Amino acid sequence: MSRVVALIDGEHYPPVVRAALDALREEHEVVAAVFLGGTEKVEGDADAAYGVPLLCRADPAAGIAEAVTEHGAEAVYDLSDEPVVSSADRFRLAGAALSAGAAYVGADFRFEPPRAHAITRTPTLAIVGTGKRVGKTAISAYVARCLKAAGLDIAVLAMGRGGPAEPEVIHGETVRLTTADLLALAAKGAHAASDNYEDAVMSRVTTVGCRRCGGGMAGETFFSNVAEGAAVADCLGKELILLEGSGAAVPPVHADATVLVIGAGRGETYVRDYFGPYRLAAADLVVLAGAEEPEASAAAVEALRSAVDELAPGVPCVAVTFRPGPIEPVAGKRAFFVTTARPLLAGRLAEHLQSDHGVHVVGVSSNLSDRARLREELRAASGSFDVLLTELKAAAIDVVAAAGEEAGVPTVLCDNVPLVTDGQDLGALAQDMARTAIERGRARGAGR
Repeated sequence: MSRVVALIDGEHYPPVVRAALDALREEHEVVAAVFLGGTEKVEGDADAAYGVPLLCRADPAAGIAEAVTEHGAEAVYDLSDEPVVSSADRFRLAGAALSAGAAYVGADFRFEPPRAHAITRTPTLAIVGTGKRVGKTAISAYVARCLKAAGLDIAVLAMGRGGPAEPEVIHGETVRLTTADLLALAAKGAHAASDNYEDAVMSRVTTVGCRRCGGGMAGETFFSNVAEGAAVADCLGKELILLEGSGAAVPPVHADATVLVIGAGRGETYVRDYFGPYRLAAADLVVLAGAEEPEASAAAVEALRSAVDELAPGVPCVAVTFRPGPIEPVAGKRAFFVTTARPLLAGRLAEHLQSDHGVHVVGVSSNLSDRARLREELRAASGSFDVLLTELKAAAIDVVAAAGEEAGVPTVLCDNVPLVTDGQDLGALAQDMARTAIERGRARGAGR
């Protein structure tokens, strides 16, 4: 029988709660209960009233963590109800249970903690996000470059919605993928703008590409071949593996340390509500990405930082924004620039290209994720540009690069380079995270 902790409240009549606990005992061993509050129907000796060891804590989430750890419980069963706990309260309680490694179960719901389906011999550093388009891959590529420059021999294990059917190794440090190479891959049916290609092209490190489908609220995937990819990455003899998430999904591989990338423009909800506190509890470094107008006001960034400080005290938090960096010289050329950024920000990115890279931007599209509209814009701008500039995402290869090939003009890929907005040193923080991951990995017996 599995060992479980029950959550109870004083708005239920104790004999009814005891009957519910007896029903729970038919399939489980009830090792303890955590009292969530409410005193309408409770008086006297609460332990005697319920017939189970009872924890009463000012913070019920802390009580859950204590009970699960002390008793080795595998699940937390919530027998409480409104008005003692709201739906928002329950997400916080669920996060406490999942962080302690226990499932959180109620009358009509069940949340399981994401499982590490693979544990590598090589130390691991995870870089995960709170959602899609928050800058996670750009941060991952930047971290990879920093660690490579610092002399670390690393590999990136990336998973994506369009990843390969079998884990794919790209030795980016020795093989330089060109736009023509990516077009050839797209012609064979590959999603040539998948994250593993972006990492290989932008960071020039070894990457292992995987696929996944479906993402749970706590980060679990419904389907992936990442465990197989982890086995491949683990045989490469690297000092460190970067585990790159996909959207809000977390790689199902044990992480020795974790960097959490939060979209600064998404608001405090992504930190304070739902499974935000749970994700923060696993973070060793938080990156607030897109921390500038019009994505996020200074006040919004500061409120988000305050929420991180409150919920994860002591965890470093750095704010960044991004600027495009063409990976080939484009000075003096007329360029049409394609991005996933919203129109207001896209204009600022175009200005950066002109001022810092000497290119004359004749047109800008924010429709890199909308193939039909993007094709229309490229047709309308035909003949006005000497080069196409694009992020390596979404339709960058099968639409943008294909249009460039048809028009006889080159397509130059742009890195999304993070720029710190709060005076901190992101490169130094990345190296700190790598050292932390390696130290923890060695402590658990990992290493080359």
